[in-house]
Amino acid sequence: MAVRIGIIEDDQALREGLKLVFELDGWEVVCAATAKEGGRLAEKGGCDLVVLDCNLPDGSGFDMLRGLREKEAPPVLMLTARSGEIDELQALELGVEDFMRKPFSLAVLKARARRILRRREAPSLLSSGDITVDMGSREVRKNGEVLSLSALETRLLVLLMEHSGQILSREQILEAVWDRDGNYVDENTLAVTVRRLRLKIEEDPSSPRRIRTIHGMGYIWKEGAV
Repeated sequence: MAVRIGIIEDDQALREGLKLVFELDGWEVVCAATAKEGGRLAEKGGCDLVVLDCNLPDGSGFDMLRGLREKEAPPVLMLTARSGEIDELQALELGVEDFMRKPFSLAVLKARARRILRRREAPSLLSSGDITVDMGSREVRKNGEVLSLSALETRLLVLLMEHSGQILSREQILEAVWDRDGNYVDENTLAVTVRRLRLKIEEDPSSPRRIRTIHGMGYIWKEGAV
């Protein structure tokens, strides 16, 4: 079954360029130029990946992203023409899989799209004690109960679990989870996300057993801690 890509982008030249490079791989592509058209595209469903612009002529891409996140939705690769980190931080908090600033190489965007699709095509389970992550659906369970985690919290959890028993510095975590384009991210953003994650997975968030802070060094995941 062919991969199906949704493109929601008001720049006609970019939209057509993206459509062409995806179709060269035999992927099916559906396009929308406005938030209204994008909403109809999303309602129909069936996309394996959505490429979404932050700024649409009749609405915000962020509002559309929130709507997608309220239902079972495909991964989103978000685009922006604005400089600065505000758009990227907001997009990551809302759970995008990747984020790119214009102008960019179509070849690089296509490579990132392939990476996202590969991750979804090869689901596996990552487990530690009573915490399990389905790497395909990114569903997180504790003692069999589904937890409501944001995509950002899930990425942080997966990183820590994949490096169980290893101290990860704040710089390593920021680079792996947030800083995909080499932009500065305040360490307070990490502290806030760790705190939110602890509230959801720890029995006593004020005295965490799983995500431990190693003062002056970073964080460590303790395998099987309860």
